[in-house]
Amino acid sequence: MSRTVNVVRMQLANRATYIWVPLIVLAGTLVITLAIYGILDYAGVVGPKYGGGAQAPLWYFAVVGIQALTLTFPFSQAMSVTRREFYVGTVLTAVLTSALLGLVFVIGGLLEQATDGWGMNGYFFYLPWVWEAGPVAAGFVFFVLALLFFVCGFWGATIYKRFGNLWLTVVLVGLALALVAFAWFITQTQSWGAVAEWFVAQGALGLALWGVGLIAVLAVISWRTLRRAVP
Repeated sequence: MSRTVNVVRMQLANRATYIWVPLIVLAGTLVITLAIYGILDYAGVVGPKYGGGAQAPLWYFAVVGIQALTLTFPFSQAMSVTRREFYVGTVLTAVLTSALLGLVFVIGGLLEQATDGWGMNGYFFYLPWVWEAGPVAAGFVFFVLALLFFVCGFWGATIYKRFGNLWLTVVLVGLALALVAFAWFITQTQSWGAVAEWFVAQGALGLALWGVGLIAVLAVISWRTLRRAVP
């Protein structure tokens, strides 16, 4: 366990990747969004205003997942860290930093509710459909999203390390074709209405729980691939 904790410390030695850059991205998109809200408010636009800029640091977590393997895995093997210790320590680091980001989103959402959307009826962190089950559920949703993006990036990096760029490209193209085929099937069966109803019925919390299952699947695949990856 102590060696696993050392892997966490090794990952967090570069705090910019895990902490500061996501926070800078979040702060930058917040400032830009508030500036746009200010322009709309000055122009007399009424009603609540919502933006999608809050997802920016979530997408960056996919980059963090890639760097967590490509930048530190060779070094860890040179330091005689086992692959299991590296994997568990890296995932634990992702869980901690995703929880931190989720906490930031919850604090921001509570602040926006207390200030009537920064005094402009504009919301960046607070999205009603995410917060409908309360702040704890909203924090869980953001935590799962951040962790899912991280695991996706880490999963892609393990394929690259194990099989190379060619097979990573083949896998990604295959996934894209599968999504297109799925969309074609829904269109042919005229099931878009049923699909939309299912998503609405699940709600943000329900979809987050499905996300936990996807995280588990990708985590298992990543571990089995990492066992044979070349540093």
